Amino acid sequence: MGLLHFNHRAALAFFRFQPSYVQPPATAYVPALIAAGNRSPLLHEPHMLGYLGLPLLSFAALGLYLLGRDRRPLASAAALAVSLVGAVYVGGLFGAWTAFFRGFGDVDPRFVEGATATWAAVTAPRGALLVTTWLAKLAIVGPALQALCLVGRRGVPAWAPFVAAAGYGVIVVFWDQDNWMMIGEALVLAAMVPMGAELRRVETPLATE
Repeated sequence: MGLLHFNHRAALAFFRFQPSYVQPPATAYVPALIAAGNRSPLLHEPHMLGYLGLPLLSFAALGLYLLGRDRRPLASAAALAVSLVGAVYVGGLFGAWTAFFRGFGDVDPRFVEGATATWAAVTAPRGALLVTTWLAKLAIVGPALQALCLVGRRGVPAWAPFVAAAGYGVIVVFWDQDNWMMIGEALVLAAMVPMGAELRRVETPLATE
């Protein structure tokens, strides 16, 4: 999903790191979306991939809970709840952005000026979209808390929970900045490899029947 934001024409944009996100003007998006006319497959839309992959986020949260429940049952359960609630709201956010990008691709080119003004209005960081965006961040905060619940757990390397939490922190702090977020995702992935290996060794009631 992250890599699709950097095609061959925008690859160098990965190396433009900014301290804060600056939303591009509507004129940078709408004419190109209308000209493209949704001729590319729906699965080429990055937000659609994130939207369809959201069930995996819930499964990952449950896996982290299985790792942490023995050592910190209450904290792990609370962090799991945050993750699952966040998954609901991040689904709404991905769905909204997918609808925006694909919907404007069907606009008649004659109405580009009106479409540009509409895009600027509906994507402005305020109102319902802003609330949804902030609530969607629970999907990142929750797993970070779940990772910290694994500090000191036998079988999980001492560094892994902190690296995962740091990665999630980068994603939250640099929200919507794809290059920063990909660095955060790489940190999370590195930490999840040993956690996943340990999870495969955890016995559950279903696994022992």
